Amino acid sequence: MEFTAKQIAELIGGRVEGNENTAVNTFAKIEEGKKGAISFLSNPKYTHYLYSTESSIVLVNDDLELEQEVKATLIRVKNAYEAVAKLLQLYESMKPRKTGIDPLASVAASAKVGSNVYIGPFAVIGEGATVGDGTQIYPHTVIGDGVKVGCNCMLFANVTIYQGCQLGNNITIHAGSVIGADGFGFAPNTEGYDKIPQIGIVIIEDNVEIGANTCVDRSTMGATIIRKGVKLDNLIQVAHNCEIGENTVMSAQVGLAGSTKIGAWCMVGGQAGFAGHIHVADRTNVGAQCGVISNTKGNGEALLGSPAMDPRTYFKGMAMLRRLPDMQKELMALRKELEELKKTK
Repeated sequence: MEFTAKQIAELIGGRVEGNENTAVNTFAKIEEGKKGAISFLSNPKYTHYLYSTESSIVLVNDDLELEQEVKATLIRVKNAYEAVAKLLQLYESMKPRKTGIDPLASVAASAKVGSNVYIGPFAVIGEGATVGDGTQIYPHTVIGDGVKVGCNCMLFANVTIYQGCQLGNNITIHAGSVIGADGFGFAPNTEGYDKIPQIGIVIIEDNVEIGANTCVDRSTMGATIIRKGVKLDNLIQVAHNCEIGENTVMSAQVGLAGSTKIGAWCMVGGQAGFAGHIHVADRTNVGAQCGVISNTKGNGEALLGSPAMDPRTYFKGMAMLRRLPDMQKELMALRKELEELKKTK
């Protein structure tokens, strides 16, 4: 499909600067622009590409000041990154959606499947499971007995949802993720470990997206809960009885130990780790590779390092760490001088 700059500006509330009849039919990064493509500029590091890009249209922020002539037609918006996200969502929604149950799929007789559902080959829908309208289940995905999947969900290939778990509406789970495997519960005895049965479930609320090969464990009792709007990256581990608050986002390889409670609107960098049975307050920003071992204060607190600490303290410590080799040399020299002074007495 093809859209003009004028049409795009109307869709996203932008202002055209240049030829409003310029047409595009694809997207491209600004540094890889080509004729007929629309790009965007939100990071100042890429500003120099604006003057050389071959893209026909570029989305830019309202406050951008041009330093030289630009070949492309510009659409000025309040926030270029948000605007391109909206366009990409519109583009994705225009793609045809698959429907129908493949003859190679296995759907239990007691399962309830809504309208306009797609179930791919070798997918399995267990006894008493429910699949809502418009949901797409790709090949080799397993929906366990008694699982409830809401409307307009997207479960990609090889996703496994264990028995009894509950998924809301508009949920996306990428390939290889496992929802509802047993929590890691074992009681030591004189001969080894006794397994503690994990009889709870996982509840995932509306508008959640979970990346590839992420695991969310079922609770010992009660529920492990992912609140609405949460976005989890690839390769994340959420242990039993955890709760992640609304609209929290986590980058890849984050790990949560059991019974950790993460607040709403938190941002967590890659490879951060959380000790068990702690509470992380709303709107906490946790840096990459951070180790959070105790409750946090809240009020937009930022944390860095392991164990987690205030950024100022962390950077002071890192500055001191870089000086340690020189400090060691000074210490050795002082020791030598002290030993010589002792010999003279």
